[in-house]
Amino acid sequence: NFEIIDLGVMVSCEQILETAQKEKVDIIGLSGLITPSLDEMVHNAGEMERLGFKLPLLIGGATTSRVHTAVKIEPNYSGPTMHVLDASRSVPVVNSLISAKQQKQFIEEVGNEYQKVREEHNRKQESKTYLTLEQAKANKAKINWQGSQITTPRKLGITTLQDYALAEIRNYIDWTPFFITWELHGKFPQIFEDKKVGEEARKLYDDARKLLDKIISEKRLQANGVIGLFPANAIGDDIELYTDENRHKILTVFHTLRQQTQKTGGNPNRALADYIAPKETGMNDYIGAFAVTAGIGIEKLVEQFEQEHDDYNSIMVKALADRLAEAFTELLHEKVRKEFWGYTLVEKFSNEELVKEKYSGIRPAPGYPACPDHTEKEILWHLLGVEKHSGIKLTESFAMYPAASVCGLYFAHPEAKYFSVGKIGKDQVQEYSKRKEMKLEDIEKWLRPNLSY
Repeated sequence: NFEIIDLGVMVSCEQILETAQKEKVDIIGLSGLITPSLDEMVHNAGEMERLGFKLPLLIGGATTSRVHTAVKIEPNYSGPTMHVLDASRSVPVVNSLISAKQQKQFIEEVGNEYQKVREEHNRKQESKTYLTLEQAKANKAKINWQGSQITTPRKLGITTLQDYALAEIRNYIDWTPFFITWELHGKFPQIFEDKKVGEEARKLYDDARKLLDKIISEKRLQANGVIGLFPANAIGDDIELYTDENRHKILTVFHTLRQQTQKTGGNPNRALADYIAPKETGMNDYIGAFAVTAGIGIEKLVEQFEQEHDDYNSIMVKALADRLAEAFTELLHEKVRKEFWGYTLVEKFSNEELVKEKYSGIRPAPGYPACPDHTEKEILWHLLGVEKHSGIKLTESFAMYPAASVCGLYFAHPEAKYFSVGKIGKDQVQEYSKRKEMKLEDIEKWLRPNLSY
């Protein structure tokens, strides 16, 4: 029972605020999918303050958090500002904000809570010790490269997989995140035994499988993928890819970031480049890259459900497409390990063990904790010809379209593991901007959540 004015994506602050004034709205909501949205939200809040707005401001989306809202956004705006964890929570929040009885108390409670969040955040920042970049590099992950067995990929170069069988992909689905999408928390399949949500989870699962059967039989979605395996060596914290085994001509360069918080217990300050043999070792190493989607055709299917006012299946098909994209990623990684690269010929894992990634090797994605810089996607797109081979487009803000898409890198070394880069110092950001040949302020914009200053 709310009227929503949806302005879409990539909307300027001016358009948002002009529409808010023109339509005399009660509340403004901002949603951010990708890192630069965080800065844009801070700017929007500042503009609302400058122009004398008093409307409540709701903050949500994948990159946002309660801490960021409390620390970075709320101090810029004197009106009510609050983070909404999930779209489903927006209704009770909005109800509280427009209720004459609840509004004052609700705003005070959130304001007090955010003050505590800021104080706790400041305490944590003050207690952390950061190394200089040179100190962090000196404590890199120590790998015995001369004692490492490096497998030459069976098939170097690019491989495309067009219209891959969804019937095979579905066998790799991890259903636990599917239920989380619907605010049902619990591991699959144990969630069906839960006294509170078990019955609803079973109904949801049955509906999902019926729709998935229909999607597969009628070929309503298409899954495309592209992978590439290349000769590579590490040069400092960069990874050089070469055109061939002669390794004389550089094909492209991926750039990695290194942890700078002081470690205890002998733990290293990791960077992804640590898992590729340094050039000076004389060892010939390799790296992989990939991009997959299960979202080709989703627009027509979603449009059909929306025209039929079937919101349930409109949300369901998006959730299923996301699960299929992740499942395709898992399937393809297995094929890389066993066939295209062949560094693990025999694996005996249950589906649950595959979900927990018990196998050797990792596939970190740009924009995620081990490589938080989204701009590295552009290098990957050029390297693999992703849009040409898969149909996945990269927006100006480096979001993938269709949204049910995944991209990343393949590392084969058995000691490679996932980690979070965390907060980094200005010395590394300055060096990183030089390595990438980008302006410092542009790099800072993309790495805003990781800056320690």
